[in-house]
Amino acid sequence: MAPLFFTLGNRLPLMIIPDTQAHLNGQSMLIYTYSIFLDIDKGDPKQSLRKESFLHLDRIKDPNYYGFITIEKPGMLPIYKADGCKELSSDEVEEIIERLGYKRIT
Repeated sequence: MAPLFFTLGNRLPLMIIPDTQAHLNGQSMLIYTYSIFLDIDKGDPKQSLRKESFLHLDRIKDPNYYGFITIEKPGMLPIYKADGCKELSSDEVEEIIERLGYKRIT
């Protein structure tokens, strides 16, 4: 999937790489995962090509990686995991979730 680029209200430029997986074990379940990176190349989509092949295989050691947000359907409970070298604040995570078109975490 094509990466998404936006800047948070606190001027943090991000590149979000979406990934969708379907799991079928008696009940269908879609899992949407959004890997979050600092946008160091100012919106150049080529930067995502270097990162997509490593997503969700092992712990990512990229210094610009903030972790990922997972949303499972049905249910749509967004979960943020700071699985990288950097970590987002709860306000930043909420803003990303809203920008992706999901409801706020309550």
